[in-house]
Amino acid sequence: MCKMVWEGANVVKEGHKMLGATMPSESACGTIRGDFCIEVGRNICHGSDSVDSAKKEIRLWFLEGMCASSWVYK
Repeated sequence: MCKMVWEGANVVKEGHKMLGATMPSESACGTIRGDFCIEVGRNICHGSDSVDSAKKEIRLWFLEGMCASSWVYK
């Protein structure tokens, strides 16, 4: 398992473009799900659907202070 937290302009929207549609059969080639997923029940990746959801999910997976600062996106 590889956990990541991304920050940046339109990060939820852009992240979902990279992931592809939830249904692998509806995902475009070149997306993670389009290239590597077979069925929904065995999803290869997850992306938060909103900033609010991301905040909740980050608290589930990361202890306080575990995430690096926003030095990458400037």
